[in-house]
Amino acid sequence: MPTRFELANAIRALAMDAVQKANIGHPGMPMGMADIAEVLWNDFLSHNPANPKWVNRDRFVVSNGHGSMLLYALLNLSGYDLPMAELQNFRQLKSKTPGHPENFVTPGVETTTGPLGQGLANAVGMAIAEATLASRYNRDGLNIVDHYTYVFTGDGCLMEGISHEACSLAGTLGLGKLIVLYDDNDISIDGPVGPWFGDDTPARFEAYGWQVVRNVDGHNPNEVKKALETARAETTKPTLICCKTVIGFGSPNKQGKESSHGSPLGEAEVALTRQQLSWPHAPFEIPTEIRAGWDAQAKGAARERNWNALFEDYAAKFPADAAEFERRMRGELPADWPQTIGAALDAAARADKPNATRKASKAVLDAIAARLPELIGGSADLSESNGTDFKGHVALRHGKLAGNYINYGVREFAMAAAMNGMALHGGLIPFGGTFLVFSDYARNAIRMAALMKQRSIFVLTHDSIGLGEDGPTHQPVEHVSSLRLIPNVHVWRPADAFETAVAWKAAIERANGPAALALTRQNVDAQARSEQQQADAARGGYILWEPKSTPEAVIIATGSEVQLAVKAAVLLADKGRAVRVVSMPCAEVFARQDAGYRDTVLPPELRKRLAVEAGITNYWRAFVGLDGDVVGIDTFGESAPAAAVFKHFGFTVDNVVERTEKLLAR
Repeated sequence: MPTRFELANAIRALAMDAVQKANIGHPGMPMGMADIAEVLWNDFLSHNPANPKWVNRDRFVVSNGHGSMLLYALLNLSGYDLPMAELQNFRQLKSKTPGHPENFVTPGVETTTGPLGQGLANAVGMAIAEATLASRYNRDGLNIVDHYTYVFTGDGCLMEGISHEACSLAGTLGLGKLIVLYDDNDISIDGPVGPWFGDDTPARFEAYGWQVVRNVDGHNPNEVKKALETARAETTKPTLICCKTVIGFGSPNKQGKESSHGSPLGEAEVALTRQQLSWPHAPFEIPTEIRAGWDAQAKGAARERNWNALFEDYAAKFPADAAEFERRMRGELPADWPQTIGAALDAAARADKPNATRKASKAVLDAIAARLPELIGGSADLSESNGTDFKGHVALRHGKLAGNYINYGVREFAMAAAMNGMALHGGLIPFGGTFLVFSDYARNAIRMAALMKQRSIFVLTHDSIGLGEDGPTHQPVEHVSSLRLIPNVHVWRPADAFETAVAWKAAIERANGPAALALTRQNVDAQARSEQQQADAARGGYILWEPKSTPEAVIIATGSEVQLAVKAAVLLADKGRAVRVVSMPCAEVFARQDAGYRDTVLPPELRKRLAVEAGITNYWRAFVGLDGDVVGIDTFGESAPAAAVFKHFGFTVDNVVERTEKLLAR
């Protein structure tokens, strides 16, 4: 039987060989954490290489994702569908071994990591999901949800501000099945971290309410194993295991130095490392006995069989719960979802009084939450303002994790990343609220949701200068356009209650990407619609108001500005001018419609176009063209009552009429 050291050396060898062949990458972390990974994967991690999506598997997250070759080596050695040819193709186009782990590319990768700290925050979301689902479904000793979330993290992750937000939340909630192994090697890209990272990290985590296992020799398997046993024995606190390691372990001239962090060791140093580690094998060659020592296929299959037997017993005793659990983990909506959302749409369509779309959003949540058990909401300390605190919600608290609402505190970035973790875990549809202007704090996590194709729903209220007296610090101007620039994000800016319900329907039914709902603080008019217009609203852009004669021009508007556009079109009709109004609640969805539909709404020959949106004008140039105009804002806002600010920036019916008439006069 190979020794633990020999098993760990397989990781080191594959990492340095793959990075050397690609001539780019990060060998230092995989070589330094190899011993820790060997103990975790061979002695503790519950998983099945033949079924990477087994619902009760432990989740393993490499937050310091630059060390991706550690994960790829583990997947290959333990028996996942990641052949050696893919490791030899590390960092190459269309390989299954990209530079940073990508959950949608490589079987066995739980989350896309690399932006430091976010994997750790994703793991917090995964641990929340496990705890919440366990509290909901486990019965009478039949624990169908019973797994751990393990995280590898480094100095860089713990320097990032998101780590403070996420780990504070994890400690407050008491996520006892979250175990973080900290690669305390004192090295980052710029060198020894002491001059810029002098935190007492163990004390910091103890202050968060974590159990901390200090001073573990990360190259001593017995110490690592004992630390993991200690972590698993603590059920009311997450655990940080502080592992002292040597970056680039085994490299005679580069271990312990920043030179091993993000560059190949070099052919000569690789050869010396082989000698140092007593690893005489050729590049990418793994001896049979070492591969056998890593193979987790039989053990994994047995674990899943045992769980399947447990679940069969559970299903026999609790058939309704079992069916609901399976449905949720498949990502399918309830059978009665069409009726549930249909009732919410009907109610919104009947609304005829002015109302803020943030309040309309809450009405939708009130109507659907009780019939959509996978929905889990929250807010970054703005629950009432965001309207996310839906009727009947149950907030998660320490020791009481059966619920569907999370008070995230003022932690926008951690909220968004934890939501991504919940979505990745499965069984939950997460949404979280903050002011639109603070989406900047969460932006990279929103981007990661889009990259990972996850159904995270971001409720972003107080969406414009309509915020009023709080002034330009809180008035979003560039934010809606900025979010639209992120590929695969659907940004909905509804005009009224009905479009708000449409936006929620689309966000919940969309399984391959996130949605951002930009909602008003101020009241907006309810718009009248035919049945056809109601149906067309889901297409992202549609004709809301049509003149009696052939239109000479078109006004495109979103959100609170739609009411201005309609009133302007009516006044222009009284003056004998025929102007169409197009409401564009989601430009991304509209852009994906067939050309015939798009040309019906915005005929190519109808070149006199005015876009109206209380935000940056540049985005709309693609819609209005060289012959068009935009009523927008290319400066920051002003502090004053909302009506005064709107008037100051020209968001009045009279100004929209005047700008349209100027277009028509050309």
